[in-house]
Amino acid sequence: MPKPTKGPRFGGSPAHQRIILANLATQLFQHGKITTTEAKAKRVQPLADRLISKAKRGDLHNRRLVLQTVKDPAVVRVLFNDIAPAVAEREGGYTRITKIGPRKGDNAPMAVIEVITESVEESRAAKAKGAGKPVAKKAEPKAAAKKAPAKKAEEKVEAVEAEVEEAAVEEAAVEEPKAEDSEEA
Repeated sequence: MPKPTKGPRFGGSPAHQRIILANLATQLFQHGKITTTEAKAKRVQPLADRLISKAKRGDLHNRRLVLQTVKDPAVVRVLFNDIAPAVAEREGGYTRITKIGPRKGDNAPMAVIEVITESVEESRAAKAKGAGKPVAKKAEPKAAAKKAPAKKAEEKVEAVEAEVEEAAVEEAAVEEPKAEDSEEA
């Protein structure tokens, strides 16, 4: 069930807020992902999911309903021809919001909202693959961090030794022609 908006609206008036959200949805479908504030991302997510659901149905009526929100026919074409078939097996949750930290300047919390185009099976496999390893991964970085300085030191020593050997070879090559020149004279 849709939650009513509490507090001030984006842009001041309800009409301006609808325009802002329609523009965000248009840019999301056009580019695949957009960076915006967390509040706007959370507000545009249900709208984008609703529009994708209409695009999955694919008939003329739903195309006209989507055109009421997304004014650019090229973006509607991308939505119906590219995005809707890519998410056909999904039953919802077509977008993902990832928080990326505060914006430089006004410290507004920022987020990336993107259309999920991977299949449900791929995302479940990736989730299951990642679920079994976090315990092992937490123990390894500490040990690796302790070993890393030793490895770096060894690499530096090897690099210096290689440079010394190269310098010795070059000096020997330079001294040999001088010795030959002195013998000829």
